[in-house]
Amino acid sequence: MSATQDTIGYYDANARRFISDTANVEFGALQRAFAGMLPEGGRILDLGCGSGRDSLAFLKAGFLVDAVDGSAEMAKAASELTGLPVAHALFADYEPVGVYDGVWACSSLLHVPAAELPVIISKYAAALKPGGVFYLSFKLGDHDGMRNGRWFTDMTEGSFRSLIDGVDGLTIDRIGVTSDVRPDRADEKWLNAWCRRGDYGDRKSVV
Repeated sequence: MSATQDTIGYYDANARRFISDTANVEFGALQRAFAGMLPEGGRILDLGCGSGRDSLAFLKAGFLVDAVDGSAEMAKAASELTGLPVAHALFADYEPVGVYDGVWACSSLLHVPAAELPVIISKYAAALKPGGVFYLSFKLGDHDGMRNGRWFTDMTEGSFRSLIDGVDGLTIDRIGVTSDVRPDRADEKWLNAWCRRGDYGDRKSVV
């Protein structure tokens, strides 16, 4: 099996436990930072939506949401939670169904091997309207490989900047490091980045 198949197999087998562990995690500050950069009632693609927690939050905030996940079990759970027709597809296979004001990739593209990330990010950046916002988060570090049954591509600020330098038309708007919001993982750090499609420059803001 490939790393992608192993990772999807992990989520299919552990979907209910994963949802239980993350469904009530407080992501409000990150969600609001993203939503505040979008037009009211704008359209969002939740890329790797997991349980559907964030899709539901954006729906409640008045946004239009499309959602996709590579795990059949997670896509089913997200659909049940949100009422959306959540697509079941790999990042490489899914074809965006519209043009978006924002793409939300929270703890999802970290499961893509580093060598494949430029193509995947470019694909979804192209689905953004000019000035649209692409949020991405990665575990902070330099690991790139299997860990605990899943593939993880960790990022430092330097490696992320190098990655985005290779994506045409996408620039970093804000970037910063936060602690894991789960009570038992406060020592784990995350790299969060908000990028824009278009020549908005790199404001080098820190969360």
